[in-house]
Amino acid sequence: RPVQQPGRYYFSTLSQQHNEAINVWTHLVAALILLLRFQQLSQRVDFGRDLHAQPLLIIIVASITYLTFSTLAHLLQAKSEFWHYSFFFMDYVGVAIYQYGSALGHYYYAIEPSWHEKIKGFYMPAAVLLAWLSCAGSCYAKYRYHQSARLLSRLCQELPSGLAYVLDISPVVHRICTTPPSERADPALLYHKCQVLFFLIGAFFFSHPYPEKWFPGKCHFFGQSHQIFHVCLVLCTLAQIEAVVLDYESRRQIYSALQGDLAHNFSALCLFTVTCSVLTAAYMARKVKNKLSFKE
Repeated sequence: RPVQQPGRYYFSTLSQQHNEAINVWTHLVAALILLLRFQQLSQRVDFGRDLHAQPLLIIIVASITYLTFSTLAHLLQAKSEFWHYSFFFMDYVGVAIYQYGSALGHYYYAIEPSWHEKIKGFYMPAAVLLAWLSCAGSCYAKYRYHQSARLLSRLCQELPSGLAYVLDISPVVHRICTTPPSERADPALLYHKCQVLFFLIGAFFFSHPYPEKWFPGKCHFFGQSHQIFHVCLVLCTLAQIEAVVLDYESRRQIYSALQGDLAHNFSALCLFTVTCSVLTAAYMARKVKNKLSFKE
């Protein structure tokens, strides 16, 4: 698509065929689905008064945020070189927020008491640190490295995200592995298994350029690995939200005893994560602006 066009032009390309169309629509549709799901939940969940509903609210809002930011990044990044960088920095902020929301949802609702006892001293601080490192590493890799340094770029971007996922998903994996056979038909557990499966498939396509490597020049509009990654990530998020909702509704006796009145603290940590990520993205956007000004 041509550069230096007004914003309304890029929004008009929602109905056109281009190499970002699938990437835009997958996350846009998912964001709308979650908005509808949130509206349905708000009719039976008192998010304002129920202390234990705050983490559920955070993970839903975090999911809608990262889907919206990703939609805008893929839709508007062609406006100019500066906006290309800036919108993807914003996308990385959304990913960091979502990582924190996922960590919190799993730690608050899905965790078993035995695993909670082992990780309660470091889990949430580490989740905050890794979410920020994921944002900072992705921003730095986008700013500093190009195709000629793909290994370094992937190291900066994927290592913090991979470590964050290992930590964030650990309560779910522990629960899947330790649940007795009589309880394995739990619908929440089935959704958790689905979210793990979809994420692992998506991670493969994020890291490997298939099927376009098999069909060079044939996947510009449809069939890119990044498009498959988007679809898998959307399915992962939708399954995750359903699992967390079911855990919120059915495991209250467990998580209320484990978490006590810590929900406000976790909300404050969320705000801290958002602030650090936004400031990092703003700093990197400023560096890009200075770099482009120097180049001109």
